[in-house]
Amino acid sequence: MGTHPRVIGIVGSAGAYGRWLTTFFNQRMGLEVIGHDPADAASASEQALLERADVLLFAAPIRYTPALIERYVSMADGSETGKLWLDVTSVKAAPVAAMLRSRAEVVGLHPMTAPPKTPTLKGRVLVVCEARLQRWKPWLDTLLAALEAECVQATPEHHDRAMALVQAMVHAAHLAQAGVLRECSGSLAALMPLRSASFEMDAAMMSRILSLNPAIYEDIQFGNPHAHGVLTALAAQLGRMAELVGQGDAARATFRREFLDDNRAALGPQALAEGNYTFERLGYLLADLSDRQCMSIHLPEDRPGSLRALLHVFEAHGVSIASLHSSRTPAGEVHFRLSFISGTLPTQLQAVAGELQRSGIGRVLSG
Repeated sequence: MGTHPRVIGIVGSAGAYGRWLTTFFNQRMGLEVIGHDPADAASASEQALLERADVLLFAAPIRYTPALIERYVSMADGSETGKLWLDVTSVKAAPVAAMLRSRAEVVGLHPMTAPPKTPTLKGRVLVVCEARLQRWKPWLDTLLAALEAECVQATPEHHDRAMALVQAMVHAAHLAQAGVLRECSGSLAALMPLRSASFEMDAAMMSRILSLNPAIYEDIQFGNPHAHGVLTALAAQLGRMAELVGQGDAARATFRREFLDDNRAALGPQALAEGNYTFERLGYLLADLSDRQCMSIHLPEDRPGSLRALLHVFEAHGVSIASLHSSRTPAGEVHFRLSFISGTLPTQLQAVAGELQRSGIGRVLSG
């Protein structure tokens, strides 16, 4: 028989994910949320979370989470029996082991994204580590369905070994690239006019990492016990590549065999085909988004037929659309971004914008 929470307690509620989860539980699931954060004097007390929350969720920095959980285990002293404890850290073995020392049911979660600017995790991966779960299983399934993520089951150990490759290695490679650019160029902006699609994507990754909370990326490296071995292997691969290139043309055949042929065979034809298709799609998207002649529009009426009415206005003014992309804001608003074929006149777009505003079909945001 399952159980349902009345109150969700979030440890670390003032953090980015704590704020996103608070909104999610309030607005999407209709639950009361109370939170504690040492940096927020107005937040609820730790004792209040333990007494009132049916589900306790830890959303603290990686480096503090295991000890923080141990503290709550000690304070709860058995009162957590029959409740559910969760965490959303990027390393799973240590937090899950700490939660298992409680008497609560335990599940480790890892959303494979920073807090999104959308109301759910639709289109994103969520790793789920069910460590001790019985009565709360039906409600957890309800939660996962509401999150709309692509859920992947894993053990904490498997998760951490995978994250050393998926996160630590990838972040390290981009941070190393940023260091090389700093030493050899000094200016990313000076290189962007000469960009390839690959460079633009890598530059976007570097910029993303360096724009967010540095403690997160630091903890992903230092908090995962498997990261050091992976980074050592990455350095060895780069060192071997530099060695071969340094030998000149005589090493070309060895380079091709080790870094192209062997790796191609190891990845396999299906993975290569899927990855290449993804790259092409991202390239098309970047090309669309670089078009300066564009218009962003919000459709106030989110109903069947709204898009058709919008497109009819463009047709009536003789405007041909080159690309159309849609998105939904955290508040649930539907936005469309349209670009137009070469030769479209500014007066045509002004006429379209005026009619959209007057008719109420859409609200022009930019362009």
